[in-house]
Amino acid sequence: MIKPLRKRTLEGVTYKRNVSVEKILEELHVLSREDVLTRLSITNRSDPRFVPSECLVHLVRSTRLDNSDRYFRKLYVLLMTRVVKALPRADSADGKTTSLPLARIRDAVVSKLNLLLSSDRTAYSEALDYFEVRFDGALANARKDASEPVWRENRRTVTLELDEEIGAGEEVERAMGGFDPFAASEYENKDYRLRLDGAIDTLPPEQKRIVEMLRQGFLIDSEDPNVLTISKALGKSEKTIRTYRDRAYDTIRAFFARGSRS
Repeated sequence: MIKPLRKRTLEGVTYKRNVSVEKILEELHVLSREDVLTRLSITNRSDPRFVPSECLVHLVRSTRLDNSDRYFRKLYVLLMTRVVKALPRADSADGKTTSLPLARIRDAVVSKLNLLLSSDRTAYSEALDYFEVRFDGALANARKDASEPVWRENRRTVTLELDEEIGAGEEVERAMGGFDPFAASEYENKDYRLRLDGAIDTLPPEQKRIVEMLRQGFLIDSEDPNVLTISKALGKSEKTIRTYRDRAYDTIRAFFARGSRS
């Protein structure tokens, strides 16, 4: 017997799975774990053995009282693979550019679902019931919730793109005098790196991502077409990347200056 869901509608009606979903869950209930995983590996929705994502969510949740972490991990990977495939691609078809807003939306949706799944393993999370009733709809709602603040933030940063036309990046760079937090003599000092991490955490998302890529040794631009640069990865011009970098470095320098006065 497949346990019923608990969440109720505003009218007080308990959520119910689709009849076809209940039927498949009953079929899976009598199979071995190996056979269940075999069924779940079928990705062709037209295959009569295909297992809907609503069922997969239920299976992941049902391992809450199971001591086999290995089985849970396999189910979890299968579920998250479907989630990621259902979300819009952040990378271009050729893999040379990445949409930062889409990447942030994807990360937000995945993080939200991870939080719900984690909470459900401790105590029943009614928020996951909708995913067992209508997976695609629940995922669409999660994507919508994640999209609104991301695009709102993205609109606020459009002015940085316009700065290219007036050369604001060059002005900032001249004013900073070539400041580079990763080239500082104190960089080998652990306390300095901890303070630097704190400064980076205060940056807007776009600036933070560029600074982290610089820390990892990525070039802003390169004449070699085979080199993955920050400009290519984020789909922005070299001048725009430098504008983001310069403003980020200015913020970091100010962060350290405030610390020295305290």
